[in-house]
Amino acid sequence: MRAHMTRVFVTGMGVVSSLGMGKKPYWEALVAGTSGVSEVSLFETAQIGRSNAGEVKGFRARDFLTAAEARRTGRASAFCVAAARMAVEDAGLKPSVVQGERTSVVVGTTMGEANVLGELQKAWIHSGEDAVPTPKLPRYGTTLLPIHVARALGARGMVQTLPAACAAGNYAIGFAADQIRAGRADIVIAGAVEIIEKLEFARLARLGAMSPDVCKPFDKNRRGLILGEGSTMLVLESEASAVRRGAVPLAEVGGYGLACDAHHITRPHPEGAGSIAAMRQAISSSGLTPDDVDHINAHGTATPNNDSVEALVINKIFGERRVPVTSIKSMIGHCMGASSAMEALACVMTIQTGIIPPTTNYETPDPECDLEIVANTARHGVKVDVVLNNALAFGGYDAVVCFARPGHLPRGAGEA
Repeated sequence: MRAHMTRVFVTGMGVVSSLGMGKKPYWEALVAGTSGVSEVSLFETAQIGRSNAGEVKGFRARDFLTAAEARRTGRASAFCVAAARMAVEDAGLKPSVVQGERTSVVVGTTMGEANVLGELQKAWIHSGEDAVPTPKLPRYGTTLLPIHVARALGARGMVQTLPAACAAGNYAIGFAADQIRAGRADIVIAGAVEIIEKLEFARLARLGAMSPDVCKPFDKNRRGLILGEGSTMLVLESEASAVRRGAVPLAEVGGYGLACDAHHITRPHPEGAGSIAAMRQAISSSGLTPDDVDHINAHGTATPNNDSVEALVINKIFGERRVPVTSIKSMIGHCMGASSAMEALACVMTIQTGIIPPTTNYETPDPECDLEIVANTARHGVKVDVVLNNALAFGGYDAVVCFARPGHLPRGAGEA
């Protein structure tokens, strides 16, 4: 490690979720164990055999976007812009600071504006090429997600989309932190977005991955995931930038770990090869040991194999030490590419408040998931200095990010 390295702070956060808009209502709902799952209203589900999802309802683009921005953006981009504007406001950033070449935007996703593509394809198939609605063509493309955010904020630094499956949020946060540590940016607006789209909804139902009722992470009777949607954007900022403008950091981004199972497209490696590597990298690159970790925000999808392997991995790394574990997917569903960004906000708020949100719907312990589950009721009054955010995705995309109380990590953590 180099002798001097830049600390990266989280100074603002914004979220669009099935539990509400903005970090305060979102966090309060998580702590209360509120479910954001409801009947899907975006499309017809009768032929799919599944109908529940963590759908964002009541979102009005014009509450966050200008009329012109709303016209040129799809649902995913609108979510991103809204979350980014809330994050910038939360950070107390003035437009004069955000605007310019030292502010970048990084967005992770799985499907991007998949619903726009579906509309274009439907028009083409049913009515021919001339029926494709031309005004909707510029709305499609995952590369447009960070561009819409940058354009809305006036940020003229680097823009990047990271389509890294269900680990995309953590990939985006880690990549953004690297840009700051490398001196390429002072501020990076980083996060992820996903929307519920009929084809993906049907695909996961067909794979047998979706629960018919509720999401029960780590429960013996778990029956699969519930799909969700939303966006979380974080303001990541160099220590120098935060000090210069008198910002109060919410948390510090430590190290992160990336690995691949190289095993199977949907099933995790039975011994958790990639997951173990990613978690160990995240801890060691933060200058820490497993004994320093106070809480784990688990991937916890409620699919049988994923949960049991994640539990195996956690126990291999931490041994007999019982670290509190939560999966907020039990409340918001599996937001796919946005998941670990949505969970990153929860990690930061846990450090801020000393409250660990619950894993709801937990009824029957599973011997194969022998963990310290924070079950059904939030745990209050806990001193949490270090949180691991797990994202263990399809195809073996494993990404784990370490968040810490500001100033808690040794100088130089997070860089190699």
